[in-house]
Amino acid sequence: MPPRKPFRPDKNRDRGRSPHGARDPESGHPGKNRDNRSQEKKRAPGTWAGQDRPRADERASPPRYSSESGSSKPQRDPHASRDEAQAGYKASGGSYWIYGNHAVAAAIDNPQRRIRRLLQAHPDAEKAARGAGDRPLPRWETVDRAILDRVAGRESVHQGIAAQVDPLPETDVEDIAALAAARPEAKIVILDQVTDPHNVGAILRSAAAFGALAVVLTERNAAPESGVLAKAASGALEVVPLVRVTNLARAIEQLKAAGFWCAGLAAEGERSLAEARLSGRVALCLGAEGAGLRRLTRSHCDLLVRLPTSGPIGHLNVSNAAAIGLYELSRAG
Repeated sequence: MPPRKPFRPDKNRDRGRSPHGARDPESGHPGKNRDNRSQEKKRAPGTWAGQDRPRADERASPPRYSSESGSSKPQRDPHASRDEAQAGYKASGGSYWIYGNHAVAAAIDNPQRRIRRLLQAHPDAEKAARGAGDRPLPRWETVDRAILDRVAGRESVHQGIAAQVDPLPETDVEDIAALAAARPEAKIVILDQVTDPHNVGAILRSAAAFGALAVVLTERNAAPESGVLAKAASGALEVVPLVRVTNLARAIEQLKAAGFWCAGLAAEGERSLAEARLSGRVALCLGAEGAGLRRLTRSHCDLLVRLPTSGPIGHLNVSNAAAIGLYELSRAG
């Protein structure tokens, strides 16, 4: 292998270069000298490579229609959002939207429920949720399905129907005690800080199925009345009173005074609900998942009972526990 030639840094230093250090176009090498670059900077604004090119502020904008141009087409912003077009369907004044055939039909049948608007994606939806009520109602509005997706929630199953309603009138513990006076086998469900609206709605549905008189829950740290709750209740919100109290321990004592036995459902209960053989007026008290019944609530219960489980998972969802508990009470009664 021949030896490499020694490096000579000064061999090509001045070849093809101008005194200023830039490549000279006359030397045959590509490039521009400083004079050419300075001439390029002095070109008139708005030109490029010898051709006219409009500046950014002179470029033509897309045509817009206006009344002055004489066009019949209205002026419209192409970037207008869909939410702006649907802003007229926002619930206000304390009202909210319920949706689904069962929830809307039950609301129509409930004379205590004030209905502000009725929406449907297709005229057939009105027939499915007409109900048996004959009271005056707002006229049905046929709207795009995207409107219903917005008022109910994109992932909600609204079945092409929705209603804007006001919250139901409040019911007190005294009202429930008065109703229980004529029902010696009355059953009530008490919820201690159950916050999931799906669970509360499912418990309402079980309460309606097993003939419970009411569902009592706290005003704070509890699921509010909403479209999600009404959908999960599948119409039971309209037939089973949802009683909200500020002090759950005081409400339990009021129910005791009205002749109710209060049974708290807890895993550490000495006896199962079936073994307790409860009869007469019974209030079944359930706590939130994980936390369970609070200490003060436990202390005001007459007894603690449990549901026997033998599988690898020893606890149930609160709505499932309520359904099983109500079944046991209805069978014992």
